[in-house]
Amino acid sequence: MKKIVFTLSIVGLLAGCISAYLFGLVEPTLPPAFAPPSNPYPSGIYAEGIIESDQPSGENINVYPEVAGTVTQILVSEGQAVRKGQPLLYIGDSVLRPTVAQQKSQAEAARTLLEELKAQPRKETLDVAKAQVDAALAALKTTQDELAKQQNAYELNPKSISRDALDSAANAAAVAKANLEVAQKQYELTKAGAWVYDINNQERTANALQKAYESSSALLAKYTLYAPRDGVVMAMNVTPGSYISMQGAYEQYTQGVTPVLVLGSGQTWLNVRCYVDEILVPRLPDPAKIKAQMSVRGSTAKMPMQFVRVQPFVSPKIELADQRTERVDVRVLPVIFKVKKPAGTNLYPGELVDVYIGQ
Repeated sequence: MKKIVFTLSIVGLLAGCISAYLFGLVEPTLPPAFAPPSNPYPSGIYAEGIIESDQPSGENINVYPEVAGTVTQILVSEGQAVRKGQPLLYIGDSVLRPTVAQQKSQAEAARTLLEELKAQPRKETLDVAKAQVDAALAALKTTQDELAKQQNAYELNPKSISRDALDSAANAAAVAKANLEVAQKQYELTKAGAWVYDINNQERTANALQKAYESSSALLAKYTLYAPRDGVVMAMNVTPGSYISMQGAYEQYTQGVTPVLVLGSGQTWLNVRCYVDEILVPRLPDPAKIKAQMSVRGSTAKMPMQFVRVQPFVSPKIELADQRTERVDVRVLPVIFKVKKPAGTNLYPGELVDVYIGQ
């Protein structure tokens, strides 16, 4: 029994020593996944930057519609190159399109009526008026002949014709003469064509209806969103069925509004917009001597940059913080650089980078 207890004690002692040794071992520290950014210049200015597509001026193009409605069809995809004037998407126009068609028909009808007025007199109408003159002339001759017979008979024998019959013949001749004058006036009026005031009034009516049609057609065209310039579709923030307005599209994650579409340039060259704190602005070197380097976060990539321009307007740092108000009013000066995208490195607009500007 004593041997068993002794043996167990020895085993326990050995186990304790081994455990103490194992727990006392210190594992070596793992190397960092990437080296933190460091200042490559003896004296340099640090600034946070954001990658943008290469633009001659300004930033990426945020595309907004000029009308509100439901997206019915999207014609492009993210990453696709587009040309200026190319359709990007359609907005539902089922209400406006019939109105435009109606106004087009009204404008065409008014223009046709104007052409009809200008084409007067119509030959067939003039022929009818001329025939009425001839008929009135023939009727006048008949009544005048009848009156002459009555007068000759009365002069030969006053008792052969009553005075009433003679007066009736004279009245019939007078009526026929008046009818001839009316027919002649009507012929002259028909021959003269449409009244100039009627033509002017119809011309103004036709022009007004045409302008209304052109206005509604221009509005209808805005239900198709076109590319404002050549570029690449960087972000499409809507899907068919989404409701969009002049303020943009509703973003379900941030519960705010975003541009319907973001258009950038090609990816060969990229811009880097860095924000220099206002207290460091006096230390910026002369633009002709500016040297800068960009460090890509999460990698060891370091890239030299070409100076492009300074946006000469100091503003609150809301682009990086995405805050419209801050407890401390941090104001920055945007400085834009240009960098060529290296092969094998993933760089995308919207990515944050570290920028060092040499002094």
